[in-house]
Amino acid sequence: MGIIVPILTLVFLLFAKVSHGANTPRVILVGGSVGAWKVPDSPNNTLNHWAEKTRFKVGDFLVWKYDKKVDSVLEVTREDYDSCNTVKPLKQYKDGHTEVHLDKSGPYFFISGAPGNCAKGEKITLVVLSERASGDASVAPKASPVSPTAPAPAPHNAAGGLKVASGWFLTAVVIGLAMA
Repeated sequence: MGIIVPILTLVFLLFAKVSHGANTPRVILVGGSVGAWKVPDSPNNTLNHWAEKTRFKVGDFLVWKYDKKVDSVLEVTREDYDSCNTVKPLKQYKDGHTEVHLDKSGPYFFISGAPGNCAKGEKITLVVLSERASGDASVAPKASPVSPTAPAPAPHNAAGGLKVASGWFLTAVVIGLAMA
């Protein structure tokens, strides 16, 4: 009887960690590095190549870091994305540290607000998976490593490390107690 309680506690904690971790929003640095929001060096190295390898989920945050004196980020329609039209963006960001909350599933389109940069390839389109699709391996694209994360505007656990309040830490404590 003495071993059953720790085992049940362990099972509960593992279940709680797995179910909680699946819905934790991430903060994702666009392009995976601070200087990624720029005209690409080659057509084979665009932000769209990076976006195709990254899984975006509802609730995630995208972060751009750029020189606000020379660039900006515009959220636009598909038509304005295709034509690099900067006249009527859905949203405009000029602060040099742009954070966008991905609050709905579907496609998002972003272009540079600097004259001529979009036509040279400084733009990105990405698809945000719905909660159902992001948890269903048969619907979701192949998983890939998440790019480095930036500081979060909201609480999250992008690192997945052992924290005092995390399920993994508590699981280790329970196992340690059961072994003692």
